[in-house]
Amino acid sequence: MSTQNVLHMVIILPVLAGMVLFLIPRQYFYTKGILACLAALINLVFSVLLFGRSSEMINICVGKELIPATSALQAVIAQAESFMMMNSDGLGRLIVLFVGLFTFVICVYSLGYLFSRTRPKHYFSWFMITAGFSNGAVMADHVLLFIFFWGILGLTLYKLVRGHNSLSASAAKKTFILIGASDGIMILGVALIWHLGYPLSMSSMSITTGNALPVAAFICLVIGAFTKAGAFPFHSWVPDYASYAPASSSAFMPASLDKLLGIYFIARLFNQMFILNEWITLVMLIVGVSTIIIGVMMALVQHNYKRLLGYHAVSQVGYMVTGFALGTPLGIAGGLFHMLNNAIYKSGLFLVAGRVERHTGRNMIEDLGGLSKVMPVTFFAAVVFSLAIAGIPPLNGFASKWLIYQGIIEFGKGEGVANQLWIVWLVLAMFGSALTLASFVKFLSGIFLGHLKDVYLTIKDNRFLLCAPQILLAALCIVFGVFAAEWVIPKIIVSVSGEFSYTGVWESATVSLMVALSIILGLLIYVLFVGKKVRIDKPFMLGEQADHRAGFPVAEFYKTISETPFLRFMYKAAEKKYFDIYEVARGAVLGVSKGLSWLHQGILPVYMIWIIAGLLIMLLIVM
Repeated sequence: MSTQNVLHMVIILPVLAGMVLFLIPRQYFYTKGILACLAALINLVFSVLLFGRSSEMINICVGKELIPATSALQAVIAQAESFMMMNSDGLGRLIVLFVGLFTFVICVYSLGYLFSRTRPKHYFSWFMITAGFSNGAVMADHVLLFIFFWGILGLTLYKLVRGHNSLSASAAKKTFILIGASDGIMILGVALIWHLGYPLSMSSMSITTGNALPVAAFICLVIGAFTKAGAFPFHSWVPDYASYAPASSSAFMPASLDKLLGIYFIARLFNQMFILNEWITLVMLIVGVSTIIIGVMMALVQHNYKRLLGYHAVSQVGYMVTGFALGTPLGIAGGLFHMLNNAIYKSGLFLVAGRVERHTGRNMIEDLGGLSKVMPVTFFAAVVFSLAIAGIPPLNGFASKWLIYQGIIEFGKGEGVANQLWIVWLVLAMFGSALTLASFVKFLSGIFLGHLKDVYLTIKDNRFLLCAPQILLAALCIVFGVFAAEWVIPKIIVSVSGEFSYTGVWESATVSLMVALSIILGLLIYVLFVGKKVRIDKPFMLGEQADHRAGFPVAEFYKTISETPFLRFMYKAAEKKYFDIYEVARGAVLGVSKGLSWLHQGILPVYMIWIIAGLLIMLLIVM
C-alpha cells in the first residue's frame, strides 16, 4: 500500500467510522463502543504503517485526473493541489502514531468507564471524528487546510462534555468560546502572513521576526497554539474541563490529543515557520517557566483531584514550551520527548481518576482514603504515573526533563539576554518538579493511603476494560524511562529532532538496574532482619487512646501554603478570577454592554443627541 493510501486511511477511516456511528440508535451504546474500538484498532495499524514510511510531500486530491485540464481550470487545479498538500515528515508521523495509540487505548477504557449519567450524546461518534481530524491537522502542510482541521476540533472538544448540569454546561461553553476565539486570532495571523507575501505552505515558510507585522503574525498563531495546549495565560479552560467532563474525555483531549496538537504547532512555529529573535525567545521562556510554576502552585491547593490533575496538565506544558523556546538540539529533543511522556502519564492519571470516581462517586480528596486495599491495580498505576510526572528516575518523566535541563545549560553558552539568564530557567524548572512531587504525595496519600471507609469495602478492581489501559500506559512510562538513552531517544526522538550530543551523563538502563537492586535489597533486609521485630500497637495521642479509624486530613495540610502572606494574595486573586482571561474578557464585555444599556434610556431627546454627535464625528473623520 502506498504512503498516499495509508495517509488517506488515517484521516478518512476515523471520520467515516464516526459518521456511521451517528446512524446507530443511542440505546445500543456498547455496540457503538465495540465498533469504535475496532475502527480505532485498524486506525492504529495504519498509524504504525505510516510511521515506518519515509518523509515525503503528498497530494491528497482525489480524482483530479478526471477533470478536463482546460486552460480555464488550470489555475483552479494548481491552487487545489497546493491547498491539499500533506507533509509526511518525521514529526507529523510521530504525532499520528501516538494519536492512534491514545485513540485505541482510551476508546477501550471508555467502553468500561462510561455509564448512563456521564455519557455525552454520540460520544463514540465525536470521539472517532476527533481522531481523524487530529491526523488531518498534523499532516496538513497548507496553513488554511491546517486551520480547517484545527477548527473542527474545537467543536468536537465541546461535544465531548455532556453538559448534564449547569457546571459542566458552563465548562463546555467556556472551552468552546476560548478555543473558538483563539482560532479566530489564528486566522488573523494567517492573513498577516499572506499580506506579507510569504507562502502559506508550512514546510516552505521561514519568517524572520525583525519587524512589527511578522511579530504580530507570530503572536496571533502562538495564541492559538498556547490555548490548545493549555499554556498560561490561556489555560483556564483546562482545569474546568478536567473537573466536569467525563474522565475519558479529559484523558482523550486536554491530556493527550490537545497537548500533542498544541505542542506540535508550537514546534512548527518555533523551529520551522518563524526565526525567533532574542527578545521573543526571552518572552517565550518567561511564559514557559511561568506556566510551570503557576500551574503547579494552583494544583497544590486543590481538593478536587480531577481539578488538581487539570492544573498539572497546564504545568507540564511549560516544560515543552521552555524546551522548544531554547532552540538548541537538546532543548528541542527534550520538548518532543516530554510531549510524548506527558501524554502517556497524564492520560493515565485521568484514567485513574475516572476509575476512582466511578467506584466511589466522589471527587474530593478528603472524602477518600485507603483505596489501595481494594484497588491495588489502580494504585500501582497511580504510583507509576505520579512518580513519572514528578520526574523521579528511572521513569520517563525524568528522562525528558533531564534533556530539557541539559538543553538549558547548553543554551547558557550563548550571548543573548535570555542565554545569560539560563540559571533562572533551570532553577524554576527544577523547582516545579519538586512542587509536582509534593502535590502528588497529596494525591496518592489522600486517595489511596490511610484508613478505608466501610462504604468502600465492596469495591472490586477487576474489570479488564478499565485495568488494561492503565497497565499499558504504566508499562510505557517504565519502558520509555528504562530504555530512554539506549533505544527511545536514538530511535524515535533523534529521527525527528536531529542529531545532538549530551552535556551530561545519563545511562538510563544502568540507573534502572541500580534502583531495582536497591528495592530488592531493601525488601530482603526488611523480611530477614526487620519485619519480625516490628511491634504493632494502638496509637496514643495527647493522653488519649486514638481511634484507629481516625485519619489525618491530607488536603488540610496543604492549606498552610495558601496562608503564606505573599501566596495568600495570589490565591485570593486567583479565586476572584483575575488570572482567568475568559472571566476578565467576559467582565469587560458585560461592562460595556451595561454602559450601552444605560445610555439607551428610551428618551427621544437623548437619542437625538447621540445621532447629532455621531454625525459630527463622521464629518470630522471625512474632513
